[in-house]
Amino acid sequence: MAETHEDWMKLALREADAAEQIGEVPIGAVIVKDGEVIAAAHNRRECDHQAIAHAELLAIKEACDVLGSWRLSGCTLYVTLEPCPMCAGAIVQSRIDLVVYGAADPKAGCAGTLMNLLDDPRFNHRAEVISGCLETECGERLTAFFRKLRAKRKEAKRNGSS
Repeated sequence: MAETHEDWMKLALREADAAEQIGEVPIGAVIVKDGEVIAAAHNRRECDHQAIAHAELLAIKEACDVLGSWRLSGCTLYVTLEPCPMCAGAIVQSRIDLVVYGAADPKAGCAGTLMNLLDDPRFNHRAEVISGCLETECGERLTAFFRKLRAKRKEAKRNGSS
């Protein structure tokens, strides 16, 4: 049974692996309440043809369904990549108490990298943030995925032009 932030993040990494298996960017999320996983999800943007099918949003929806409430007070979200502005907004709106993420996102991170929407005093809710949990493992999955994707595109371009 998971008991530490690293243990829970390993479950989010399993979700990231599931995303990669279906050709999605390997990002996974789990939501924990009272020591139990109540939701787990991974990116599905390509499969579902939905811009909003981020791991965090899918996990939030599942957790709300499980609890029968839009309020996720007392919950912790573990996600392998720092939340984007859309996901950060959903985290604030759903009242998640704690967000633990792995790799920082220099292009869209809104939990401390570009800005911190989760701790903005102008909102009526703030979430505590712990960054860098299993950062190397989380970041390596993304780096390897995009390296393979670039190689595939380069090969396809090469084959298409011959």
